[in-house]
Amino acid sequence: MAYFEGNGHSYTDSRFENLFFAGNEALNETEVFENTPGKEKVGILGYDFKNQIEKLDSENPEFFPLPDLCFFEPELSFQVTENGFYSKNKLPETWLDELANSIPSKASSLTCTVSPQISRENYLAKIKTIQDEIRDGNTYEANFCQAFYGKFDSWDPIAAYLRLNELSKMPFSGLFKAKNQWLVSASPERFLKKEGNQLIAQPIKGTIHRGRNEQEDAENQQALLASEKERAENLMITDLTRNDLARVSKTGSVRVEELFGIYPFPRVFQMISTVSSEINPSTSLRDIIYGTFPMGSMTGAPKISTMKIIEREEDFRRGWFSGAYGWIDEDGDFDFSVVIRSIIADLDAKKLYFGVGSAITIDADARLEYEECALKAQAILELLRGN
Repeated sequence: MAYFEGNGHSYTDSRFENLFFAGNEALNETEVFENTPGKEKVGILGYDFKNQIEKLDSENPEFFPLPDLCFFEPELSFQVTENGFYSKNKLPETWLDELANSIPSKASSLTCTVSPQISRENYLAKIKTIQDEIRDGNTYEANFCQAFYGKFDSWDPIAAYLRLNELSKMPFSGLFKAKNQWLVSASPERFLKKEGNQLIAQPIKGTIHRGRNEQEDAENQQALLASEKERAENLMITDLTRNDLARVSKTGSVRVEELFGIYPFPRVFQMISTVSSEINPSTSLRDIIYGTFPMGSMTGAPKISTMKIIEREEDFRRGWFSGAYGWIDEDGDFDFSVVIRSIIADLDAKKLYFGVGSAITIDADARLEYEECALKAQAILELLRGN
């Protein structure tokens, strides 16, 4: 089962459409990437799928096992609109009753014991090590992440999604179920969208909190736009995104449509750039994913050497976190978000986790980076701790 929600956001090249998919037919890697006109595909590319693209490893401990590739072929799909819904399938007569019975009650369990996976002191030390790597020329910018993990006796992912979407309405929100494993997502970021022969990537780099009133909002928005550090971070990842798209696109077709765009979200302003390109009609889905994944905003630059540093310095296996979540339509077009601001849960293991990170550059202040991570974790912690 998969649900996508755009929450009415005004977003360059549009937000997620409000779509629902259901099905039991799991797809293997060949089936996901093969050209199959008329066939929809929905699912998640885990971050550790990188190991199948490059000569990389993921040896850090995992909170619970997750498939690197988790897709299914929908048997039922419909789009939710202001006037109801549109379905290309013949719906079972009982589907509305079944859906109503699945909606959680207010008594559903949302909270659990949740703890940071790394101490503040250890985090600060890791940032110093990464900055030493920058001085040595092994990376220019690294997206270092930390995790929070939780344990529960009972936890309702559907109720959690509804509550998280109240706390933090995002343009790429979503809910995904694969047997006992769930993704509850309030992502602000698009990884990659394909429309016909056009690719669109929208990396985020640059964050500042919202103000308490309109004046503070305006001041914070201007401060983010004027920050040399944030602009440098964004520019490096935008250049990396340009290079990734150039690998799978027509020569000379890669364009930066918007640089340093400032977008308002419920709790933060984000700096977002938009990069587009034109691909050859013969370019396959596999070509596109293998040329661009993982997204540079969640790795850093240069990508491969930085991923090796990330693997060494982080203390957890990312799994679905910082991967991609989306759907591929019957014509081969697709839209994928970046799996951030998202909870990943296993109801059988009775565990969940989520990750937060930030871009580390030579000018980064480790204490401020830690505070930025806390800001990004705020809505999820409020949900899980019942604040």
